[in-house]
Amino acid sequence: MKKDIFTKMQILSDSAKYDVSCSSSGSENNYKTGELGATNNSGICHTFTADGRCVSLLKVLLTNFCIYDCSYCINRVSNDIARAAFSPRELADITINFYKRNYIEGLFLSSGIIESEDHTMELILRTLRILRHEYKFNGYIHVKLIPGSDAVLIEEVVHLASRVSSNIELPSDASLRLLAPNKTKEKVLAPLKLARNFSLERTNKPISMSTQLIIGATPESDLEILRLSSALYDKALLKRVYYSAYIPINDDKKLPSIITKPPLLREHRLYQADWLLRFYGFGYDEIVSERTPNLDEELDPKTFWALNNLHLFPIEINKASYEELLRIPGIGIRGAKKILKARRFKKLKLEDLVALRISTKRARYFILCDGRMQKELPHYAEHIRHALLAPPKEKKEQPTLFDGSALFGEL
Repeated sequence: MKKDIFTKMQILSDSAKYDVSCSSSGSENNYKTGELGATNNSGICHTFTADGRCVSLLKVLLTNFCIYDCSYCINRVSNDIARAAFSPRELADITINFYKRNYIEGLFLSSGIIESEDHTMELILRTLRILRHEYKFNGYIHVKLIPGSDAVLIEEVVHLASRVSSNIELPSDASLRLLAPNKTKEKVLAPLKLARNFSLERTNKPISMSTQLIIGATPESDLEILRLSSALYDKALLKRVYYSAYIPINDDKKLPSIITKPPLLREHRLYQADWLLRFYGFGYDEIVSERTPNLDEELDPKTFWALNNLHLFPIEINKASYEELLRIPGIGIRGAKKILKARRFKKLKLEDLVALRISTKRARYFILCDGRMQKELPHYAEHIRHALLAPPKEKKEQPTLFDGSALFGEL
């Protein structure tokens, strides 16, 4: 039976939700259609620009038909699920209609592999041609490149897209061979290399690119994951790596049990470590090592690093360089800049940091202010760790005139 557009949208937006390159999906509630405030999970997601703006995108697959049989993927060929496919014209029309109604500001387009890699890439390309050439749409379009597709197709997609990506999914060749036999790391990285080179030839500036790594489906350590991310950043292949906690959706003996909880805290720590790689000047081998190959889930990565390198502390905030200030737990980029600016006029004390709205909850264990240690505590990692993880002391509420028992005792 031929599916209508609404049914296709339900199927293909739901199939796209496991790609975390956009930060959140649409919301649903229990209101009835026609009532004020009624919403539907229609594939509109929210992501964030470099300047902090929240942007709404139509996040959808061109099709969830797929000839691949990746163990972790809901759309794998061996799964018995509802299938659908948009034509390039249908998807372009939906995008423009959503845009005109101010539902979205752009499109996030991915796809299963239907018939072949080249055939799928050609369908995506036709969609982009309709949007860019026929409708003159100049908005944001993020396209997932199809590994194994022809370089000519990739070149034209790169020319028409605002951003491209190719999901590595698993951190090692061994895991790809086990769970995604149709993929290799070289095959997945090839479109990114081509996209970088094509964009440099056209504009002398690499197009913005990203990838996704699934966390917890395979036994790789955080060291292996961050080493891979660091290499991709160093080669200028990527602007961003997205980390996705594995959600058990397929019952497969090669995967964790279907009742396994997604490692969301580990995912969060990897994002924090990734931030240190990209903006704080850390090397991956400083954050984790062969001795400590996994991040501490109780402490943020910078604090974890500081406790493993106490010989570098305490740091005098009135003399430290910008790079040294960035390595103090609790002091970020804005805080470091505030300190550099404020200390031109006076020697800073702890109360000055508080006045500058710099959090000292963690920093006080690692700094000197005008030669004075800010926390009287033995300078041992375990003592500091215990103090940082200790629950906050409960504040006693002051009795009021309405609290007769507190003021006068039980009558």
